[in-house]
Amino acid sequence: MSERAPAIKFTAAAIICLLVGTCQRVPPTLEQIRTLGELRVVTRNSPTAYYLGANGPEGPEYDLIQQFAADMGVALYIYTVPGFAEIRDQIASGRAHLAAAGLTISKAWGESITFGPAYQQVRQHLIYSQGKRKPRSLEEINGSHIEVAAGSAQAETLRRVRSRFPMLTWVERGRGDSLELLGDVVAGKIDYTIVDSTEFSLGRDFHKAARVGFDLMAGESLAWAMNSRDDSLRLRVARYFADITRSGQLTAVLNRYYGKSNRFDYVGPRSFLRHVQSRLPRYRQWFEEAAAGVGEDWRLIAAIGYQESHWEPDAVSPTGVRGLMMLTKGTAQQIGVKNRRDPRQSIFGGARYYGSVRAQMPARIPDPDRTWLALAAYNVGYGHLEDARIITQLHGRNPDLWQDVRAFLPLLAQEYWYKQTKHGYARGWEPVRYVDNIRGYLDILEWVAADSGPQAAADEGLPRIEAPVKSGG
Repeated sequence: MSERAPAIKFTAAAIICLLVGTCQRVPPTLEQIRTLGELRVVTRNSPTAYYLGANGPEGPEYDLIQQFAADMGVALYIYTVPGFAEIRDQIASGRAHLAAAGLTISKAWGESITFGPAYQQVRQHLIYSQGKRKPRSLEEINGSHIEVAAGSAQAETLRRVRSRFPMLTWVERGRGDSLELLGDVVAGKIDYTIVDSTEFSLGRDFHKAARVGFDLMAGESLAWAMNSRDDSLRLRVARYFADITRSGQLTAVLNRYYGKSNRFDYVGPRSFLRHVQSRLPRYRQWFEEAAAGVGEDWRLIAAIGYQESHWEPDAVSPTGVRGLMMLTKGTAQQIGVKNRRDPRQSIFGGARYYGSVRAQMPARIPDPDRTWLALAAYNVGYGHLEDARIITQLHGRNPDLWQDVRAFLPLLAQEYWYKQTKHGYARGWEPVRYVDNIRGYLDILEWVAADSGPQAAADEGLPRIEAPVKSGG
C-alpha cells in the first residue's frame, strides 16, 4: 500500500506482457490483477475518500476498497493524485485498475471510462444558520448573499436554475471549501451556501448551528471508475457491491463516516460525578498503577479513559476500536495488549500508548502545554499535530503553546490548508474538542479525587470515592 504514485509505472498490459512473455493478447483486467497479485487503486486525499487517521489510513472509499481487495485475495496498492483530471488519466492509461474517489457517474468522463454500480446517492443541501427563518424554496432566497465553491457542481446547479429565478445571484469562491462555507453561514458572514449531503454530514459535528433548508438536487450517484476496455473487473465490482449491500456492510461503512456521532459531546458535571461514584472505584487502582508506570497523574489517564469509553470495558466503536481505552487492534498489538476487553490490560496499554506519544513531543515544550499537545496527538496522530503546528507558525503564532495550536487545528479539515501539509486531511476540530473534554473531566477529578485520598473529599463535603477493590488480571 502506498500514498502516492510512483515516478515511473508500467501499464498493467505491459507488466502482464513481461510476465507471460508475449503481447499477442492483452489479458482481461481481472486476470491481470490476479496474475500480479495486486489491485492498484487511485484516489484523492479527501474526507469522502481516503486520508490518514491517528492509526493509519481511513475514509469511506478506503474501507470499501480494502475489503474488496481482501475478498479478491490480492494486495492493495492505493495512491493519491491531486484532482479528477489526473484520476481519469490514471484509469485511461491503465496505470490504475480502478478509481475509488467519491466520483459522480457522468458521461463527461469519456468513452474510455466505465462505472460500477451506484453505491451512494448525494443530494445538494441549501444551508442556513440556526436561529434564522428556514427557507423552503429558491424564491425565498432571491437577493440573498449566497456563496458556493467555484467550479463546483453546486455552482453548475445554480446556473441551470437561474433562467427561472432572474433575481438569483451568488458568489463563486475561488478559495475555500464546504467546511469553510458552513462556518461563514453560521458566523453570519453569508446568508446561505450549498453543499453536498456527504459534506454536510462531515461538517455538522463542527458547525452545529448549520441547518438544511431544502434540497436543490437529488439523485447524483457515486461509483467506482474503471477502464472500459473490458467488462471483467466491472462485473466483479458489481458482484461485490451486491454482496455488501445484502449483508448490510455498505450501510455500516457509510454510517460510520456520515452518520451523526456523539463521541465528542461533553458529558456534564452531574452525569460525570455519577460515573465517578459508580464506575471509577472499580478501576482507580489500575489507573494509579498504570499512570505511575509512565510518570503521569492517574487522574489524567482516568480522564482519557472516560473520554474514550465513559469507563465501559465492553465499549466498541463503529471503526473497530474497543475496550475501556478504545484501542485499535494495531495499537493493541504494538503495546502488548492481548485482550482489549480486559479493563486492566486496556488501562495499562492506553497509559503506555499515551506515554509514547508524549515522548515524541519536543523536549523544550513545558507543561501544561506539553500535556495538551500530547493529548491532541493521541487523538489525531502526531503527524497531523505537526502539520497544525507548522500552520500555527506560518500565522505568526507560537507552535509550542496549546492555545495557539488549538486555534489552527481545525484548518486541517479545509482543503486549501490540508493540501499544503505533509499528512493531508484530518478532522482537525476533533482533537480540540477531545482535549477540551478531557480538561473538563480532569478539573472535576482534581476536585473530588485529591491524592490525599477519599477521606479528604468527604471532610470537605465532596462526593466520596471509595477505595478500589483489588482484582486479578
